[in-house]
Amino acid sequence: MSKGWVEGIPYFVKFAGLLLASSASLYLGYLVADLVPRETVARSLANLQDIGKKPVLRAPVPKRQKCDHWSPCPPGSYAYRILSGVGREKPPKICFEDELLISREKGNAGRGINIAIVNYKTGKVTSTKHFDMWEGDHSREMMTFIKKAPEGSLLLMTTYYDGSVRLKNDTKKLVKELGSKEIWNMKFRSSWAFIAAKGFKLPDNIQKEKINHSDKKTNRYDGWPAEIQIEGCIPRNLI
Repeated sequence: MSKGWVEGIPYFVKFAGLLLASSASLYLGYLVADLVPRETVARSLANLQDIGKKPVLRAPVPKRQKCDHWSPCPPGSYAYRILSGVGREKPPKICFEDELLISREKGNAGRGINIAIVNYKTGKVTSTKHFDMWEGDHSREMMTFIKKAPEGSLLLMTTYYDGSVRLKNDTKKLVKELGSKEIWNMKFRSSWAFIAAKGFKLPDNIQKEKINHSDKKTNRYDGWPAEIQIEGCIPRNLI
């Protein structure tokens, strides 16, 4: 027997052992696969894949409130929101009980002072109109419109483009009698929003009026005042 053949025996034994071990492992793998249900294997693989995943926390979608309020109005009350126009291209919006009364979508927003009249008892709009205070003489027409509003009405008003140039003093006086504190302070292109009651009194703790004036130095609308809004909840048992 040659010396080289004797020395090669350990390597042959090692190779044979490795081959035997591989065959045994393969056999055991098939055996386990037959004994363990496929659903269990699939579930285990899925769990392994999920280990490296970070949980994703999703905030719940906020529930939409009437007129886009942040919080709901108490039961037995009306929701309102008045948003003034800004510049030449962004008309105002007047919303009452989640119904747009005046807006671009409704096609009834116009330059000047926009007014919506709502029946307080029913919560339904009775009329809407805008009065151009840039061209024409519409101040007296606006005064007539307000005077014809029935007792027990809510009047929601706001500006678009300009509401002051042709607004006459007698009309300002009438709006002041409805409770406005800013109508006499309105300037060229001021943004103004106001809600009033005719024939009854609104609660003192609700937002009724807001005004913003043009500022060419600091305003991002190139001299036009930024839009303003007022919103709140009106109890239904005032009259």
